[in-house]
Amino acid sequence: MHLALVRGGFEREETPYTVSELIAGTMSAERPLLPAPHQVIAAFTDSVFGYVPTAPRSLVYHSMVTLSATLLGFALGAVLGIVLALMIVHSRVLEKSLLPWIICSQMVPILALAPIFVVVLGVMGLQGLLPKSIISAYLCFFPITIGMVKGFTAPDPMQLDLMRTWSATPRQVLAKLRWPSAVPYLFASLKVAITISLIGAIVAELPTGAEAGIGARLLAGSYYGQTIQIWSALLASAILASGLIGLVDLAERLVGLRMGARP
Repeated sequence: MHLALVRGGFEREETPYTVSELIAGTMSAERPLLPAPHQVIAAFTDSVFGYVPTAPRSLVYHSMVTLSATLLGFALGAVLGIVLALMIVHSRVLEKSLLPWIICSQMVPILALAPIFVVVLGVMGLQGLLPKSIISAYLCFFPITIGMVKGFTAPDPMQLDLMRTWSATPRQVLAKLRWPSAVPYLFASLKVAITISLIGAIVAELPTGAEAGIGARLLAGSYYGQTIQIWSALLASAILASGLIGLVDLAERLVGLRMGARP
């Protein structure tokens, strides 16, 4: 597409051109449909280092807004997921009645639910960061719930019988057997959940008309045809996701060392 436009420009001016000039013109278009990597990197660098971090045009500022919603939603989703998993593991009735609804809850497109959440929560007086965090938590609690159900039921039945012969209480069984067995499943679920939480925070900013955040940058870029701005925001979200996964991985290593795992 850009190649045809650049070639058409040379032909209209009736000037000869070489392949190198054609490539240079293609790579330097101001509003390309698909920007070149160096254009994305240049825009990203300018947005990060060209402004004060608190400036509205700074990508650092928008990333921090999205990160705040991501972390709060991740914390809410993690707590909710673990509590639901405990309830399901300790009650066959809840396993049969609650688990199918948890699975069905993830079949509704979040783009359809996000405006509803924002309107309902706005009527309740909840605005700003919290609605985005709730949408983020809605997405990320599911993998944690499923992973922790698998983790809490991982101990061998003979081990559970042995705990019963020692007259262990359900709380002791949870602390000494079920929870240590669930730790690998927990961190595997958290790695999935933290990325979904970031996606949820960004998606929550799209239909709600947010003024700040990575989603707001994506929305503004699509309105004004600024594809370079869109790709630089996507690059920021990718870097943010990589950093969050790295932090979860570091926490997993530290917990593993504390539990006696080999380094």
